[in-house]
Amino acid sequence: MNLRNLLGLMAAYHGWAYRRLFDAVDRMAESDYRHDFGLFFRSVHGTLNHLLVVEHLWRERLEGVAAMATRLDQELVHERGALREALLDFAGRWPGFVAEVPESDLGAALDYRNLQGIDLSLPRAPLILHVFNHATHHRGQISAVLTRLGFPAPEMDLPYFMLEHA
Repeated sequence: MNLRNLLGLMAAYHGWAYRRLFDAVDRMAESDYRHDFGLFFRSVHGTLNHLLVVEHLWRERLEGVAAMATRLDQELVHERGALREALLDFAGRWPGFVAEVPESDLGAALDYRNLQGIDLSLPRAPLILHVFNHATHHRGQISAVLTRLGFPAPEMDLPYFMLEHA
């Protein structure tokens, strides 16, 4: 599998995993959804909001536009349904983005400034993969909260996606 196909697979998986996660999160009571469970971004809402911040940051960096977020915990969307829609919308745009990145850009460095104001330069393709990997990490945290509350854990493993979309 070539790099573009791998990125495309991971981009499609990214949206699928979010949909699976939200199928479970949507059943949570509002009080549980906003409860501080000791996650890095405290609550399920805080964690999902952080994921939206990261989606914005990396797409803005990859597209060369100024970042709208200034903190990793900055609340971009307060209303639960709107946050869900925003995350699903962002995730749904990754396959098209990946398909349109020029081949020469995939192997090139991305120069960007992090939120601490430090200029960095890292390879573009692994940074795109990082967005999907980072989301997997936080989806796992939310999955742990769901099981703690007695909900079944959403099955979000890549092999399930691949079998479903074979």
